[in-house]
Amino acid sequence: MTYAPFLVAALDAAGHDRRQFDSGTPALDRYLREQVSQDIRRRVAACFVALTDEQRIAGYYTLATASVPLADLPDELRRKLPRYGVVPALRMGRLAVDTAFKGLGLGGALLINALRRAANSEIPAAVLIVDAKDDRAAAFYRHHGFSPLADSPQTLFLPLTSVR
Repeated sequence: MTYAPFLVAALDAAGHDRRQFDSGTPALDRYLREQVSQDIRRRVAACFVALTDEQRIAGYYTLATASVPLADLPDELRRKLPRYGVVPALRMGRLAVDTAFKGLGLGGALLINALRRAANSEIPAAVLIVDAKDDRAAAFYRHHGFSPLADSPQTLFLPLTSVR
């Protein structure tokens, strides 16, 4: 039997304690504590949390619908898509891991969970896009197979067909 140290589930704004979460990035911590429940209620984002056995939030990510200009995608991918001005996408708006759980591979595991969720969604999308907040974050996404959009090196994408 294998042991999964974290369970990834949709955030229960009333049931999951967000007060203790500390990623070391104030904006990401503040979003989880103060803004995410409003975004969920307004249906502009979904939030998924990695929970310990004690129900502590070890990490989280958000997903929302988006679009990306067809012209920003590489020719190889563009040839496989309809000739619309924009193509449907999912955006991972935030990804954060609590400092107590850094170095365990949880960020990569959350990214994989988000990719699987996006690829298996009933809402069609061609790519998952992310906006890297800095060069280190961009390197993390490139390491996981993401490529930068044509004119925006901090906005990266991964075709969801590569996930399936």
